[in-house]
Amino acid sequence: MKFTSSTPLISAASDAELVAACLAGEREAFARIVERYQRLLCSLAYSSTGNVTESEDAAQEAFIAAWTQLPDLREPEKLRPWLCGILRHKLSRLRRQYGRDAALGAEPVEAAADIVSEDVPAVEKTMRDEEQVILWRALERVPPLYREALVLYYRENSSIEHVACALDVSEDAVKQRLARGRKLLQEQALAFVEGALARTTPGRAFTLGVLAALPALATPTTAKAAGLGAAVAANSGLAAKTTALAAVMASASGVASTAMQLRVGLDQSRTHREKRLLVITTIVVFFGSLAFLGAIWGLRVAALRSWEQRVVFATIAQVAILAFVIAWPFALVRLLRFFRRLRSEERRLNPESFRAERDQIGSAAGIYRSRATLFGVPLVHIRFASPDESEGPVVGWIAGGDRAYGLLVAWGAVAVAPVSVGAFAVGFLAIGAVGVGVIGLGTFGVGLLAIGGIAIGLKAYAGMSALGWFAARSNGFGVARVAADAPVALAEHANTPAALALVVDPNAEQNQMIFYIVVALATLVPITLYARAVRRRLGPTKTSPENRDG
Repeated sequence: MKFTSSTPLISAASDAELVAACLAGEREAFARIVERYQRLLCSLAYSSTGNVTESEDAAQEAFIAAWTQLPDLREPEKLRPWLCGILRHKLSRLRRQYGRDAALGAEPVEAAADIVSEDVPAVEKTMRDEEQVILWRALERVPPLYREALVLYYRENSSIEHVACALDVSEDAVKQRLARGRKLLQEQALAFVEGALARTTPGRAFTLGVLAALPALATPTTAKAAGLGAAVAANSGLAAKTTALAAVMASASGVASTAMQLRVGLDQSRTHREKRLLVITTIVVFFGSLAFLGAIWGLRVAALRSWEQRVVFATIAQVAILAFVIAWPFALVRLLRFFRRLRSEERRLNPESFRAERDQIGSAAGIYRSRATLFGVPLVHIRFASPDESEGPVVGWIAGGDRAYGLLVAWGAVAVAPVSVGAFAVGFLAIGAVGVGVIGLGTFGVGLLAIGGIAIGLKAYAGMSALGWFAARSNGFGVARVAADAPVALAEHANTPAALALVVDPNAEQNQMIFYIVVALATLVPITLYARAVRRRLGPTKTSPENRDG
């Protein structure tokens, strides 16, 4: 059958019949395909781009591509999903190339006078553009699964049947998605309104501006106040950046401590076996931890891509993190015990490697204990040498070694003190690979206030994952009972102005985070000095066995 523009049957033709007519060269049949599916493709494109013009351009390109690829369509009756597949491929490529632009390029109302249009008044056109911006601001944070259903429903004359057919799902599934989508849309719209109104509230900057305009107060002090008002306006953003920097520095201090510990261990080693096992252990621990962090980041990426499954991915991540934090101290204690046994065994099997005075148990080069004491405890107690199986931990007001217990300060593989630094640190202020304390800083920070690459605490701030009882802020997962601010946030208040207000106090948080950054950097000082002292006391010499062998 040949279709023409005057053929009534063209409207009732099936997709397969229209494809056959197109392949026979009838362009009118393809026009009917475009009319049949243009609303579907434009709606799907809008759901992805948030821009009416861009969505229509993308849909148009998809139809043009479909015309050239029609000979490759093996199942003409599946024309609709085939067209949707072409469109989704183009949208995916555009997102990778340009990214998503939520601002949509709308002009502000003040620019209306500069817009020239023959059909629509300039002011009306600008208002329509801003309406599109507001619409997309509400829609963009609704997950794609629900957003597509919403857009199609209201563009398909509120027909659930049409939406179900377009998405190849049941009508009940469409109803569920619409119900969930409407609820999310209401939440996002409310958050948008709350945020917009909160930002319009006059504050200290307004007061300072008024004072600066008073002629009687036009003094240098007033000029300084005006500058202060501008600083207040930007304070919240600065606090967020400072918090992120604190998390990075806390994590970096844990990594630096681990690297410094490797250097100390090599200087303490006396046989090739000790050095080889030390290097192997350090590599396994370092890259194993790196792989673990990579897995957590992978779960973050998966949660963002499969938004409806974000709770599952977030739960898996938090369970894995808790398991790691619990297992780490036990594994570290066993590892230290192994190296103490190894030192004792090597001392028996290779006595020639330990003949030097500095390598004798309890030598002045291997350990320092101050004569001065307070309440029977040495003021300073530091072990520089690798301990034997029979040797216990070091204890002092200031303590350093593989296992260090300090009444004030301690550093080592395992460190316990009010201020502690180590691979596993416990104290009021604890900093390390895993820092557990009232304030816990490190690659893994655990405490009432926890800061690090991964943080667990009453309030948690992290670069990758934050688990907080009250509040959590992170660049990955943010899970809390009350408030969370993160790309993947789960809490009673998640990514709303109320959540941000509960998570951080811009006026106080910035100074606090700067303090923690300074502390994280300062903790590297005793570790660096300790490493230098170990090298000076126990490092290789011109006549040492290490140099003679190599």
